[in-house]
Amino acid sequence: MKKSTIIAVILGLACAMGASVGSAHNTNIKAYWAASGMFGPFNIRGLIPALPEDRARDITIPVPMWIIDHPKGIVVFDTGNNVALNTGGCAAHWGEGSCAFLKPSQKRSDVIDMQLKKLGYSVNDVVAVVTSHSHLDHIGNIEMFPNALHIVQKNELYQAWWPEPFQRASGAHIMADYDNARDFNYLTLDGDFDIFGDGSIVVLNAPGHTLGNQSLKLKFRNGDTFIIAQDALWMRENLEGYPAGLNFSVKTYFESAQRLKSMADLEGGTLFFGHDEQQWKEKGNRWYK
Repeated sequence: MKKSTIIAVILGLACAMGASVGSAHNTNIKAYWAASGMFGPFNIRGLIPALPEDRARDITIPVPMWIIDHPKGIVVFDTGNNVALNTGGCAAHWGEGSCAFLKPSQKRSDVIDMQLKKLGYSVNDVVAVVTSHSHLDHIGNIEMFPNALHIVQKNELYQAWWPEPFQRASGAHIMADYDNARDFNYLTLDGDFDIFGDGSIVVLNAPGHTLGNQSLKLKFRNGDTFIIAQDALWMRENLEGYPAGLNFSVKTYFESAQRLKSMADLEGGTLFFGHDEQQWKEKGNRWYK
């Protein structure tokens, strides 16, 4: 074989390998950051009790949901507060305590089915629903998606049906959110998972806030990386050593927080917090491509 031919073959193999390794860059996805209304105003120390008093302030925070358009179908990351807050009243569904503290301001147009409609989709276009965890503001409307594949950590699904006593007492789990979803099609995970196998949408196991809390990594065709923490990191203050409240394990919480921040830093990506007031004002209610 001639030397020029050998070089051509080697270059061809290198290009093929490069295309394989960088395949996520060739997947054309776009993502919309929506909110199932807002919580507040209330004192930030109600959510982050360790924050010093001199940093206390009133905040109004988003209830985050993400709608991701992939060539193989629509993926929803969290489904927000239950529509019953609009149709039946907050207290009837959540109880007086949760409503009085969280002060939800969800409108009917904020609910996930209407958010999809606003963007030109329907609930039937959704092929997969990723639920970060089973608290009331993240799993609220999974019953709207009986035909989707529901992606959840296996131990989180168990926790949904049998929450720890301190979480039950807090009112964070509302069984009526998912009592008719027991027979849905669940993909139960024990760790990370690449949903479409192309690196564009990867579920990240991020326990701590709950037993099976999970986050999401998005890789766009232009090379941008998003690490969507949801409740693995509520706000910027959590990165300063002040943990969110209502954690299954504070130690594991910080381990997951450090992992997510490190991933974003190493890839030059953007870290999206779950309930950060300022970040929502800067980046919420918009498409990313």
